[in-house]
Parts: sequence; C-alpha cells; structure tokens
Amino acid sequence: MLSPNVLKVGLIGGGGGAFFAHPHQKAIHLDGTRRVVSAALRTNPKQALIDAQNWNYPIKGYDSYDSMIDDQVNLKPSERLDYIVVVTPNHAHYKPSLKAVEAGIPVFCEKPLTINLDQAKLLEDSVLRNKVPFAVAHTYLGHWSTRLARHIVHEGLLGDIRWVDSAYIQGWLAEHPEENGSQQAKWRMDPALSGVSNCGGDIGTHALMQLRYVTGLEIKQLSARLEVLVSGRSLDDHFTTYCELSNGAKALVRASQIAIGHKNNLSIEINGSKASLVWRQEESECVKIMRPSQPDLIYWRGEVEGNDGFLSELPVELSLSNTLPSGHSEGFHDALARLHRDFEKDVRAYKSNDHFTSDGSCYANVHDGRIGMAFLEAAVTSSKNDGAWTVLNS
Repeated sequence: MLSPNVLKVGLIGGGGGAFFAHPHQKAIHLDGTRRVVSAALRTNPKQALIDAQNWNYPIKGYDSYDSMIDDQVNLKPSERLDYIVVVTPNHAHYKPSLKAVEAGIPVFCEKPLTINLDQAKLLEDSVLRNKVPFAVAHTYLGHWSTRLARHIVHEGLLGDIRWVDSAYIQGWLAEHPEENGSQQAKWRMDPALSGVSNCGGDIGTHALMQLRYVTGLEIKQLSARLEVLVSGRSLDDHFTTYCELSNGAKALVRASQIAIGHKNNLSIEINGSKASLVWRQEESECVKIMRPSQPDLIYWRGEVEGNDGFLSELPVELSLSNTLPSGHSEGFHDALARLHRDFEKDVRAYKSNDHFTSDGSCYANVHDGRIGMAFLEAAVTSSKNDGAWTVLNS
C-alpha cells in the first residue's frame, strides 16, 4: 500500500513506447517520496486503457486526460493526484496543462511549453491566477554542475559578461529517420504537431534556457536563420540565432540535428572580463574556468569547496544537493530527479497552503516557458526576413 506521505503523480502521454515517460518515471521514483499512480497514456481511449494495463507495475488507467482530471473530484482528498506530468508531443501540451491548472493541480510539463506564444501567454495567466506550482522540463538545469556554473556567474567571478555561445548539437536527423518508421522524427517534422520550429523548439529552447539560467541575462533582439539542410522537410533541422543580451553583450544560441557524430552535445561557454566558463552536458561532472595567464581550474562535482581563492562561499542549498561522492557519476536521470525533487518541495508547500516560490531558481517555470515561445516566434520572424534584427517581445 502506498504511504500517505508519498506524492501521487499522474502521467499524460507516454504510451506506445514513447521515450520520455520512462526517464520521468525513473526520476519521479528515485527518492521514494513520489510515485506514478495513474495515467492517460494515449489519445486513442481503448489503447490508452490497454497500455495502462500493460504498464510495468499496477497503475490506474484512464481513457483520456479529461477523464483523469475530472475524476479527481470524485476521489477522497488522500487519493487525489498531487501533480501531473505532461509528456505528449508539443501540440498536446497546452490543453491538458491548462485543464489541470484550472482544476488546481500542479503541472510538470515537457518543453516547449506550447506550440505558439498566444497559448503560452494564456497558460501563464492561468498559472498566476490560480497560484499553482508549474514546471517546464528543461532537464539540464538539474545537473549539479549547471547550478555551480550559475553560482559562479551570479557571484560576478567572471566579471562583466561579454560573449556567450550556447549550443545544442545532435546528428540523429542527418538522414531521414522520419521516412523509415521513426515516430519521434515524424511528428517533429509536422508543423501541426511540432509548432513553428522543429530544431529550435526541440533543442534550441534548451540552449536558450541554459543561457538564461546560468547567466541571468535576457535576449533583447536577435537575427536568425532557420534552415532545412536535409531536403524534403517542412521544418528546420538547423537553427542559428545571433543575439543582443540585456547587458549589451552578444551571444549565439544555436542548434543542429544534422551534425553527424554528435549525440547530445549541449554546451555553454561564457566569456567575461575576468574569466571564461565552459560547461558541457556530455561531461556534466565538471565546470571549467579559464583565466588570463593562470592555470585553468576544473571543478568536479563532489570535490568543490568554497573560499579557494576563486570561488566564494558556496550556498548551503548547493552543497546539500550533491547526492553522490566524487567519481560516482550522476547522469540524465539524476538531473531530472533533482528537478522533480525541487518541484516536490513547492507541491508540498502548495498542498499545505504554505508559501512556495516556483521562481525559476531551481527549475524552469511557466514564465520561462513563455519566454521560450517568444524566442521561437522572434526567430521565425527574423529568418523569414533574411535575418533582420527582431525584438523579442516577451
């Protein structure tokens, strides 16, 4: 029997062998304080129930997200869902998220938030009006080293930020997997399902979020090129934006899915007036600092102490969020679990009618999701106008 202290989580989407439901499930279960207990896994009602019956442990299946959310009022308070995770394709993020928020249920939604800016604004308005915790699943913010990088920048240890290169490079669309039965590739190339941009929406938003989270800077205007480098596609597979930041610095926010040999290469380099910082997702155990006429510094997770001549005092919450000794590598599931762990704190505060922040300091929130959609729409507008400078109206 499920302990009353364990948060009950519902899944929307994730059936039919979809990839991302299972990393979420593992991340949710990692601490033993959260558990997936019910799901609406498919758009086809009959298949949704069949997939729930075939789940790898018993869950309560629903034939639709409407049924799952509407059923909550019929349950005892102790049996109701504490939050919902939306893992559908992009076009199906908005309606279930909005319905859950309007019902007072916290939401952890996959990115991008919606498929257009108008939907994002309406969803953000509802979250603020209903005062419900809301997270957007930018997984890489959960890496401990990402948070160390944020601390270093926010403490001013790099000096004035002058230039940022934030990139997400993959190679899985270098050929035509959408023509060879890959459903993951097929829906991403359909504007009705993916939105205005494939590459930008799918991974460019991660590069944007890494820049905004680590530096604390915003994009004022951009010049963009959205390109199709593998012929026959309706949406971009190569995405490049040159940006002016809120402090006057310049940046590249770029992504590609046609770079053969690259797997999941998210990276950020930040050049300041005193030092530079490099972080790479595929080497996520460390942060590299480069200084003029001095040896480079490499800070490994699990071996970082403050007041070493470069670092200031580490925040207590950063020290406490380290889960494994050095040399025992964390990974993707650990990063996602850290986001669910932080979201859990806000959900429990919400359930107890206590103050919660959902302020973007630990996980991307609905505001971050809206900024992501504003960024994509500005990039599309700029690209259609031969890269003309376009203000990001967020």
